[in-house]
Amino acid sequence: MRWFVIGLVSATMAGGVAVAQRERLPAECRKEIMQLCRGAEGGFRQCIMTGMPKLSDPCRKAIGERAAAAYPPAPGTVEHPFGADPKQRLDLVKPVGVSKAPVLLFVHGGGWSIGDKAHAAPDKAKWANGQGWAFASANYRLVPQATVEQQAADVASAIAWLRANAAREGLDPDRIVLMGHSAGAHLAALVGTDPQYLQAAGVPLGAVKGVVLLDGAGYDVPTQASAEMNIVKPMYEAAFGKDPRRQAALSPTRHAAAPNVSRWLILPIERRQDSQAQSKGLADALNRAGANATVVAVPDESHGSLNKGLGDAGDFATEQVEGFLSSVR
Repeated sequence: MRWFVIGLVSATMAGGVAVAQRERLPAECRKEIMQLCRGAEGGFRQCIMTGMPKLSDPCRKAIGERAAAAYPPAPGTVEHPFGADPKQRLDLVKPVGVSKAPVLLFVHGGGWSIGDKAHAAPDKAKWANGQGWAFASANYRLVPQATVEQQAADVASAIAWLRANAAREGLDPDRIVLMGHSAGAHLAALVGTDPQYLQAAGVPLGAVKGVVLLDGAGYDVPTQASAEMNIVKPMYEAAFGKDPRRQAALSPTRHAAAPNVSRWLILPIERRQDSQAQSKGLADALNRAGANATVVAVPDESHGSLNKGLGDAGDFATEQVEGFLSSVR
């Protein structure tokens, strides 16, 4: 999501290409971005990556809406509320002819402060349905209006809604796989390791049969937040604050002692050493605790292309996920 947003914001600020003209941001939002990022240390692109939490809520909403507008919903998509907040919504697409479909629930990225359930979702929905799985993509409340703790609670609440409505929707309430990208990978991992979130939502841990993580790097937040080469450190501080105790409390690796979701597929991109190190650290901790966690580095992809290409025929990461889903019982 963040790379799509950078491209969208850069294009709309320049006003050059057709998509930028079609999805041009409101004038007040463009002005706000320029005031925030003109002359910023590290340049405009880095400022956009790290400065999203500093933008006003209407501006961040406009950016998210325009990014999501690039992805028209897959046929059969129905939006459902799982809470009272406008952000507490999920899209559900069900496979035809499957009476009790397992569910793949996707959690979008966006640095905990931006993003939308529609981003890169339609192709995933078609692919998942082709595998016999229902596909759900959930929004969640965003930083700074919400905390990361509330975001994890939202993910758990989305799972609870799928289970509560399984009979009506033709879903299997006890065969759910949670998948997240980037910040969404962190939230999926947190819900899969820290039992408080599923417990509070009334979801038995065994209902979540597996977790798939797409290029997350925040599984051990204190390590990542303090890394000298972490150019998105301000984004981590906006989400997790500076208190090492809170950062640790929101770190999936620090919660890897049993109980956990039992099956994990962790897919960092090959070119990102931080993502690979964080992925290996989480997998090692999970395996020591008795879970089954596999890390597969994905070659020839970027942070954004890994997410966007998932579901494409012949895609390396897609083949890994298909194998994982077929083994989940």
